[in-house]
Amino acid sequence: MTRTQRGITLTSALLGMIVLAGVALFAAKLLPTYIDYFSVQKILASMEANGDLKGTVGEIRASYDRRNTIEGVKAVDGRDLDITKEGGEAVVTAVWSTKVPIIANFSACLDFTVTTAK
Repeated sequence: MTRTQRGITLTSALLGMIVLAGVALFAAKLLPTYIDYFSVQKILASMEANGDLKGTVGEIRASYDRRNTIEGVKAVDGRDLDITKEGGEAVVTAVWSTKVPIIANFSACLDFTVTTAK
């Protein structure tokens, strides 16, 4: 009785490594942008939890800038916030786009929106 060989071929292994390298490249390039997105979400959530959204527009922007000093988000600052009143409460919205170069002339264009509206 003969045994059949099991395993993958060299070609399959190389193709698998190429796919994994591509996924790792995308992740490494896009991760800082998504970290900024989650940081803006965190800042707005903490402002809402601490009642910092009850002040004037200038106070809300100053509060965001103070918190952003710690987080270090470069894509959005206090001047970029859209602050409106809905139902007697301030609603803060941050909308921004980011273009991330991947390889040569291939780029990823990402649009983000973070709001305190429920």
